[in-house]
Amino acid sequence: MARCRRGTEMIRVELQSVAGCPHVDAARALLRECLLELQLDAAVSEKVGEYPSPTILVNGADVMGAPASQAAACRLDVPTRQRLLAALRRAA
Repeated sequence: MARCRRGTEMIRVELQSVAGCPHVDAARALLRECLLELQLDAAVSEKVGEYPSPTILVNGADVMGAPASQAAACRLDVPTRQRLLAALRRAA
């Protein structure tokens, strides 16, 4: 997982997806926007594999809560701006 620093605090940020997920580009863009808005400088770790997709983890926690299934599939509960900002604020 990549880390970002705000003060002395280290935040782990990870974007997980399955290959070909149609929502991963939007999730990646949203993540960049939220990091900019909060002035957090982070390199986001990305993993492509057998995950509910897209999933954004902040300090190991799914910003949308645990998905109903851990199977590789497109999620219906894609990360929202509000949930992502809240998770990043809590971690910072």
